Amino acid sequence: MTMPATGAAPLPRSILFLCGMNAIRSPMAEVLARKVLPQATFVASAGVRAGARDPFVDAVLAEKGLTLGNRQPQRLDEMEDAYFDLIVTLAPEAHHAALELTRSMAVDVEYWPTADPSGAAGTRDRILDAYRDVRDRIEQRIAARFAAGGP
Repeated sequence: MTMPATGAAPLPRSILFLCGMNAIRSPMAEVLARKVLPQATFVASAGVRAGARDPFVDAVLAEKGLTLGNRQPQRLDEMEDAYFDLIVTLAPEAHHAALELTRSMAVDVEYWPTADPSGAAGTRDRILDAYRDVRDRIEQRIAARFAAGGP
């Protein structure tokens, strides 16, 4: 495992962010984590169910100078490699799926309960504020978790 800059506990070599449909929370987390983790750390995201790309995710990531590129949502069962050192779940159904998946594997699973902003209503600005809040909370959680190498 790679050592974080602070010299604390080792960083995982591979991290999977998992949510319901891999449309909002987990792709945001993947892009935000790639921004701060060493290139040697493999970062991916997936969903439990099929989802569609959400344009509000593109908008709030662009505000930070980040992009999903041409990446499309993927389901956990579509992934070529399902072994990770750490699986971070962002929704209850994703946490349940990760625990089932890893029942016989030595994989750390962390649950980071994260609101789903897709239910936000009102003006475009109100909806974007909900997505920004999720983005910022995930970004803070990633910084706190991986800056020191420990939970």
